[in-house]
Amino acid sequence: MTRLPLPVREALAGALALAFPVECAGCGAVDVTLCGPCRATLAPSVRRQRLETGLPVWSGLAFEGVAARVVRALKEDGRTALARDLAPALLGAVVAALDDHAAEAARGVTLVPLPTSRAAFRRRGYRVVELVAHRAGVHVEPLLHGVRGTADQRGLGRDERRRNVAGSLSAPPSAGLRVMILDDVVTTGATLAEAERALRHAGADVVGAATIAATTRRGERGVNTLRTHA
Repeated sequence: MTRLPLPVREALAGALALAFPVECAGCGAVDVTLCGPCRATLAPSVRRQRLETGLPVWSGLAFEGVAARVVRALKEDGRTALARDLAPALLGAVVAALDDHAAEAARGVTLVPLPTSRAAFRRRGYRVVELVAHRAGVHVEPLLHGVRGTADQRGLGRDERRRNVAGSLSAPPSAGLRVMILDDVVTTGATLAEAERALRHAGADVVGAATIAATTRRGERGVNTLRTHA
């Protein structure tokens, strides 16, 4: 069966919304994809943390409340229109990350999205990070590729996640390339660390990562809120 192009599916979703009730992805209010108050909570408040590898990661939102529900609606429910509402968070994280580099150096950074597994792409029909980046006007280069399957990370602990993704990614020869990794949500950082390993192994200089959101853990160190972007 031929899969319809994403713009066509989005148009059909909009037409169906006229015939069937829709709910706000953030609070459940009827007849609206995302209500004004919920949209306002998605204004980026960029935070930075470091992985155990030392890699700095900038995230546009905390993965909680409305933000978490909207991200899940985009990833799990096929509500692709929400990519536009999450785009400022990813863009804010990218801008904050590049602001931490000299202007000349920032212009030479290639943005590399985490790849989507084949199973997830078959299920969704789109790649979440690339879709949000496109809505944000951000150009990406999909250099990373999966070389083996992995289990669903949900429900796995930190060490289990690390073992699950170890050696699962590769990249083409990238000597002299300065890159920043893009992802939707950073939890333990295991997948970002594997992406960093694969890119460094290919010869790239990995300067950091940017994500739409980051989970928050009570008592976690190394997380700093940087700035709020309107």
